Amino acid sequence: MTETTAAAAAGGATRADILPHDGVAGTLVGRAWIPGDVPGPAVVALRNAGVFDLSREYPTMSTLLDTPAPAEAARAAKGQYLCSVNELLANSQIGMRDTTRPWLLAPCDLQVVKAAGVTFAASLIERVIEEQARGDSARAQGLRSQVVELIGESLADIRPGSEQAMALKALLQDKGLWSQYLEVGIGPDAEVFTKAPVLASVGTGEQIGIRADSAWNNPEPEVVLAVNSRGAIVGATLGNDVNLRDIEGRSALLLGKAKDNNASCAIGPFIRLFDAGFGLDDVRNETVHLRVAGTDGFTLRGINTMASISRDPADLVAQTLAAHQYPDGFMLFLGTLFAPIEDRDQPGSGFTHKLGDVVTIQSAWLGALHNTVTHSETAPPWRFGLRAFMANLAARGLLQGAVL
Repeated sequence: MTETTAAAAAGGATRADILPHDGVAGTLVGRAWIPGDVPGPAVVALRNAGVFDLSREYPTMSTLLDTPAPAEAARAAKGQYLCSVNELLANSQIGMRDTTRPWLLAPCDLQVVKAAGVTFAASLIERVIEEQARGDSARAQGLRSQVVELIGESLADIRPGSEQAMALKALLQDKGLWSQYLEVGIGPDAEVFTKAPVLASVGTGEQIGIRADSAWNNPEPEVVLAVNSRGAIVGATLGNDVNLRDIEGRSALLLGKAKDNNASCAIGPFIRLFDAGFGLDDVRNETVHLRVAGTDGFTLRGINTMASISRDPADLVAQTLAAHQYPDGFMLFLGTLFAPIEDRDQPGSGFTHKLGDVVTIQSAWLGALHNTVTHSETAPPWRFGLRAFMANLAARGLLQGAVL
């Protein structure tokens, strides 16, 4: 069976549905669930010749990323052939899974999942509106014009922590409009929080969760950096840092409730490692596209332009590392320019998710991440934690003499 025929039989998926613009020319590594006598997750490389299981050489993604030159290590590893690239991608599409064949998982395993917030001017203004509206979407439209009138829309020109930023802070405090979001948006310290527990992220093709008690929420399309234990940025992928705007808007102290829920963090489809053809400067200039397609016929599109970020990705990594160590590395969401205000139902109501929304986050260098919206309470529960992971690696004989 040819790759095209196999893809069609598995639901019509093609390489273009998930792969970057240059196909598998880059160093693409990920994690896939491998069925068999002892099924489990494996580190895989996507190549012209197919998908190869690298878990004998690198039992965890953290291990691979901690090598002195991860891209070279991934290319040098022989691995074991699993299937064609098209077969893996087709079986990782929404609603197309055959559990007797491999499918993609979130590409990180032992890494802590961190996120930087309020890193773009447009989203900063929306966070101020959320706070002023106390999470009430009905009040947001009226407040939006007031806030923009006072703050303006030129915050992208202000370097966080600069004298100009501190002068603006003093002015806004004098007007009674200072906000915790402005503090992290233009102040010296970035907002960096823990988005999800280790191993709790979902991959492409999975359901992504919003809380059933949230009435105002949206996707957040972001670039996610892969950082190893030495603090070196070694690759990038895509992510959806789902935001419950009503819950976070009521109080910043509810950030954990708004951000960290079952199935609320999607990462993937794979990590593109830095090599001669792709590096941090490409991340700095990447454009991330968002498309939300609802079962009600509603379509939302958005763009996250990394060139508009207020804090450099390297600075965000440095601030994450300033007072903490990450012996297994970490994944870092870089924040988003996108903050939807388009009305979905009644005028002035803005955008919020509905069950069944298909969210696609795509970029030229990093491919496409596809997820379907459901409630966190009814999404498949997270069961495969660290104990299960270690037991699974042991059962497959991957811990004998291995360096994790």
